[in-house]
Amino acid sequence: MTDSATSHHQTDLIHQTEADSQVPNINAAPLVIAIVAGEVSGDSLGADFMQQMNNLRDDIVWVGVGGTKMQAQGLHSIFPLERLAVMGLVEVMAQLPDLLKARRELLSAFKAANIDWFIGIDAPDFNLRVSKKLKPKGVFCVQYVSPSIWAWRESRIHNIKAATDLVLCLFPFELPVYERHNHPAICVGHPLLRTIDQALIETPINQRRSELVWHNDGLQQFFIERFDDVSQLICVMPGSRRGEITAILPLMLDGIQKLILLDPKLCFIIPTVDQNHQYIVQDVIDQRSEQLRAAIVVVYDDSQPAFSQQAMAASDIVMLASGTATLEAMLLERPMVVVYQLNQLTYQIAKRLVKVPYVALPNILADTAIVPELIQEQASGDNICRTVMRLLQPRAYAEQLKALVATKQLLQQQSNHYPADSVIEQWFVREKTSINHKG
Repeated sequence: MTDSATSHHQTDLIHQTEADSQVPNINAAPLVIAIVAGEVSGDSLGADFMQQMNNLRDDIVWVGVGGTKMQAQGLHSIFPLERLAVMGLVEVMAQLPDLLKARRELLSAFKAANIDWFIGIDAPDFNLRVSKKLKPKGVFCVQYVSPSIWAWRESRIHNIKAATDLVLCLFPFELPVYERHNHPAICVGHPLLRTIDQALIETPINQRRSELVWHNDGLQQFFIERFDDVSQLICVMPGSRRGEITAILPLMLDGIQKLILLDPKLCFIIPTVDQNHQYIVQDVIDQRSEQLRAAIVVVYDDSQPAFSQQAMAASDIVMLASGTATLEAMLLERPMVVVYQLNQLTYQIAKRLVKVPYVALPNILADTAIVPELIQEQASGDNICRTVMRLLQPRAYAEQLKALVATKQLLQQQSNHYPADSVIEQWFVREKTSINHKG
């Protein structure tokens, strides 16, 4: 569906619902929406939702926390998104005093702004505590991205019901738990299903690669003497958080060091989310051998939208941390190897609690191991090298690609609701119920 068609569909939805005289008009007064994203991937989700809402009306007041994409849609972020981007149980405990202070600051700002809605994007440990304070005061509260109650601690559903009016789920396998507990939840799918550039899939890979290099000075310099001397191009994505980069990138580099011993013509590209992450990644690489440094280029390019997707699409395979990037790679139809490591205590706790056997989204969606996962002790240089070399073999490559495409098509069939539509519909339901009760 195009942006224009989406806008018309949403406008029709509002006009249709307004026809019921029992329901208040959403356009009757300026709408003040609080929105909080807890990490870079949440910034993309938030921006997508904000754009849909901004297409409906131009007087929405946005207040909360978000990154550059949400700010481009009209959010003045109260403090930097990175303040909330804390990974792991142990790490959260260390940052707890500041997280509590951040929550107090937000609640104070929301009270001053007299908000109508609160949209918490992911970060459920933080956002649900915020919404639990707001819902009893009449604020319409939405959790966008379901907590992983389908994977562990289903009992958390009671807290979610107390804190929210609606949960927007990204994936169809998340819905049954809400249906069992009779709480409003809708599968809106991931925005990447709508926003990923189809040309990145349909264009021949050599052309994708040429276009990527042509528009970036750093890549031109890297490839100028080796473009005809590259056997395979591998995109490396060690995560968007500093903690992920410092924990996972060294393991990946161990694997890369062994890979280039087997094939000196392998080249590796690491796209970063911003210049600060570029410096962090480059610092880790600079501590390694000259041979390894020469095989890797670290690139940040704010002039090209979705630059990391372009880098993945131009690569033969992707070596990446678990997370949203695995979904991007699947939608781009790029075979992958997942490498992940947590703080050991965090991992041991999670291992006892989590009831699903996979961490990579393609595997969870397919309910089978179509993508290799190298987790904790398995994430060694030897294993990374061995797994990547196996995937580069034509038969293994073709088998994973076929499974990724099938899983992608199934996900597309099951994700057919728009976030803004879903929130508006449920808001009208709540308002109509409230009016009827008062009547």
